[in-house]
Amino acid sequence: MNCLVIEDEKVAAERLIGLIKNYDPLIEISEKIQSIKKAVDWLNTNVAPDLIFMDIQLADGLSFEIFEQTIVKTPVIFTTAYDEYALKAFKVNSIDYLLKPIDQDELNNALKKFEENNTAKEIPVQVFDNILHSLTKKYKNKFVIKVGEHIKVFSTDDVQCFYSMEKYTFLQNNSGRDYAINYSLDQLEDLLEPTKFFRINRKFVVSFSAISDIVSFSNSRLQVKLNSNESEDLIVSREKVQDFKKWLES
Repeated sequence: MNCLVIEDEKVAAERLIGLIKNYDPLIEISEKIQSIKKAVDWLNTNVAPDLIFMDIQLADGLSFEIFEQTIVKTPVIFTTAYDEYALKAFKVNSIDYLLKPIDQDELNNALKKFEENNTAKEIPVQVFDNILHSLTKKYKNKFVIKVGEHIKVFSTDDVQCFYSMEKYTFLQNNSGRDYAINYSLDQLEDLLEPTKFFRINRKFVVSFSAISDIVSFSNSRLQVKLNSNESEDLIVSREKVQDFKKWLES
């Protein structure tokens, strides 16, 4: 088997190759490539390798651009520093990935999976368009609110939660003051950075940085306590508990 390594950091590339050789010393490394341009040129002029290890963030852009410039029929294992929220796209589309720093056991499992399903197939460009959108999406980081004759600007770092009450949505800052905003909680879920905010139930979206305590509650639920909010409605609904725990660890 021969592999192509596309990685712009020399140390990371050497470490990855070392891990690959640890798995099987007979695996050949066809080439080490550092950029999108060189990768496209190489793929257009060389026999396709059996497997490609591809970093997402290269010096000249995101490696998904490679798939827009040439046809890649070789199976790909991505190496990335992105967290699980961005990687959901990979899971849905059955693309293997390794989260940096790469673990030997995880690499071994990825290679075993490849060997068990060694069928080269072209990966649709739409797959990479969807992933690229996920990785480059700009989340809302501030809210501009009119308060009487004044305009107030709140960074999301100044927000401890958003909540709905009587058909209105409110932003609550870290001091516990409430301000009405023109967004629904459903809209906020899509606008806010998912590593920083989580919708615990129908009424509340909470900030990770504002959580002061989490207490076991009845019916396998959890009660969240925020720095400046004593609401009894800050209960993680039972169907969201597992996702909430994963969010805390991300």
